[in-house]
Amino acid sequence: MFGRAIDQLLPFPCDPKLEETYVKDARMYLELAESQVQPPVAFRYPWGEALQKIDEMCPDVRIINLETSITNSEDFWPGKEVTYRMSPENAQALREAKIDCVCLANNHVLDFGYKGLEETLETLKKLGIQYAGAGFTLDEVQKPAFLPLGEETRVLIFSVGFPSSGVPKIWGFHGLGGVFFLKDYSESNVQFLRTKINQYKTERDTVILSIHWGSNWDYTVYPDEQGFAHRLIDEGVVDIIFGHSSHHAKGIEVYRDKLILYGCGDLINDYEGIGGHDYFRGNVGALYFPTIDSENGRLLSLRITPTYIKDFKINLAGSQERKWLQETLNREGHKLGTKLVMEGKDFLLQWKKS
Repeated sequence: MFGRAIDQLLPFPCDPKLEETYVKDARMYLELAESQVQPPVAFRYPWGEALQKIDEMCPDVRIINLETSITNSEDFWPGKEVTYRMSPENAQALREAKIDCVCLANNHVLDFGYKGLEETLETLKKLGIQYAGAGFTLDEVQKPAFLPLGEETRVLIFSVGFPSSGVPKIWGFHGLGGVFFLKDYSESNVQFLRTKINQYKTERDTVILSIHWGSNWDYTVYPDEQGFAHRLIDEGVVDIIFGHSSHHAKGIEVYRDKLILYGCGDLINDYEGIGGHDYFRGNVGALYFPTIDSENGRLLSLRITPTYIKDFKINLAGSQERKWLQETLNREGHKLGTKLVMEGKDFLLQWKKS
């Protein structure tokens, strides 16, 4: 969530004007945090200690859910109470982490209308960053991003959003542009995605489905969500479910040796100084490093590095944050058949292999 206060910290911020009920200036979120950080900061600043860790792990692909528009547009979406944008000049921050692909089917990418979406996509193209889940033609909205891993091996990333996460129905593609929107977790949508994915998928591809679903603050994994994920895996078309929307990490499941992340939490946001959901500790996040068998998409291992947001940057979590996150994910994971064990300052996922 690089918009709002974080955008204001970076070298080329948007106009700070907001149309929220209580906050009319994005710089107010800097004041609420009582942070001593003074703008401008370097493009790499928000990534903090995460950059070194990511480089150490050297992942083949680097994928995020980008929950902001990238635009200087003043075209606030009518009636939208919370809006996120970062300036195109500040989007250089994404290159600092060598992001390969951003998932855009979420409830903030159209916060500044179709002009804002157009500028978002243009900026990503200029930066050489692939995207999935939004566009101005039906094909662009529904097609995956293609990340090659070799001559015959690719990662395909599809991105979809559901109304349960606050994605407005009108944001679904209607000819003007929009996001890959699905209205429910029905069997017909399972079969629709199966058909759509099989249009692109070859035998050696690993398929990641990014799903923006569920409320901001809720640990519950609902039966219809779990059933939807299971059926997609049963159909043999999805290898990883990359779920998000909740501002905190949720329980992890491995179903038929395929990884389901129901909610990854926020790696970065501007919620410091905002109270009301302390129980969920939205400032504690994680980096997820799955290792996948490219022959069949099965999960071989999952390493999780716990993180902590402080002064609007990502820090590697201290012992208290690590303990809290482990206890929380083990409590929620117990219901799903998974457990986290410590290895150094990271966690390793344990599950009953098929």
